[in-house]
Order: sequence, then C-alpha cells, then structure tokens
Amino acid sequence: MKSPEQAAFSELIQKAEAFLAACLSGAEAGHDLAHSLRVRRNALAILEEEKEADREIVELAAMLHDVADAKFHGGDEEKGPALASSFLKEQGFDEQKAEHVCNIIRHMSFKGGNEGLLWSSREMEIVQDADRLDAIGAIGIARAFHYGGFRNRPLYDPAIPPKMDMKKEEYRQAVSPTLNHFYEKLLLLKDRMNTETGRKMASRRHKLMEEFLAAFLADWNS
Repeated sequence: MKSPEQAAFSELIQKAEAFLAACLSGAEAGHDLAHSLRVRRNALAILEEEKEADREIVELAAMLHDVADAKFHGGDEEKGPALASSFLKEQGFDEQKAEHVCNIIRHMSFKGGNEGLLWSSREMEIVQDADRLDAIGAIGIARAFHYGGFRNRPLYDPAIPPKMDMKKEEYRQAVSPTLNHFYEKLLLLKDRMNTETGRKMASRRHKLMEEFLAAFLADWNS
C-alpha cells in the first residue's frame, strides 16, 4: 500500500503526463510525449542500479526535459525551464526540488558536445544518460531520420563531411545531411555516459548503430 506521500507523487506524475500531452500535441515524433516517457523509463532503470539520487527529481526531470525543446522554439533555452517551473509551482511541488528539476532541463542538452558544463548533479547525470540512450540504437536511428525528414535534410551527401568541432551556435544551426549527425553526435554518446549503468545500456545500442552505418554505406556505394 502506498504512503500518502507516494500517492501524492503518483498523482503528480499523472498530471505531468497530461500536461506534457497538451504541450507536445502535434510535436515532431522524435521529441513527443512517447519520447519523454521512454526517457523516464530509462532514467528509472538507471536509478534502480545507481540508487544515490532523488527519485522525485529524476522522474520529473526526465518527463519534463523536452516540454519545450529550444530547437522548436526559436532557440529559446529558457522556455522549457519556465514551463516546467510554472507547472510544478501550480502543483505545490517542493520549491527547492522544482528548481533542481529546472536546472537539469536547462543544462542537460548536448549543444555540440564541446561546451563545458556550467552546472551538474547526480540527478542530472542520470537523466542525461536516459535521454542519450533514447538518441542511440534502433529508436535513435529512427528518430534521427524522422527529424531529418522533418527538416527536409538529405539522407547523405559524401561531398559534405561531418564537422567534429562545432561550437554551440554552429551545432544549433547545422543543416547537414542526417547521416552526419551519427558522427557529430550519436556515435560519441556511448563514451560520454555519466553512469556505469548508462554505459552498459549504451553498448548494445552503439553496436547496432555501427552495423547500420556499415550497411547503409555499403548499399549507397554498391
């Protein structure tokens, strides 16, 4: 039987899912409600092994991390944290924990991978790993090509090589072929996992991407 605190938090999670469903109605399918729920599932799986983190912060940050992804909102990196903050305040959620959730949302994205971390926490490490896991493997491949189609980008162009040293703004504005994204970001994620559990979970997904890329290039060049 759940304690009153557990029951209240379960109700908050249900409200968060409804809030997300409204905010992400019509969202690009790689960054929709289903993505947020997969990241939540990944985060809880990591937390089950890592343990030393606040579950409430991890679960809410995982769910709300893409409530307003900056790349769909004119590059506004504060819209997501602001929406999450407003929702959590309306629900009467603990103010200090809410600020922690918002800081995770604010600081966890890849941003080209060359920016130094300005803020971190164990909870953010777990949520960041959970999000990165959904960017790789079979679902990661599907998401990459769906987003590329959404932006009308070419699948591949051998005349346009990947750029491995992009700064934040250059990464945000990149319009290169979808296949480049694997080399510029996705294949880098396995070795940038924060947790041992995340690294183990990433290994199989990483291998699948390598196999896919080899098959893609073989078919392209045949």
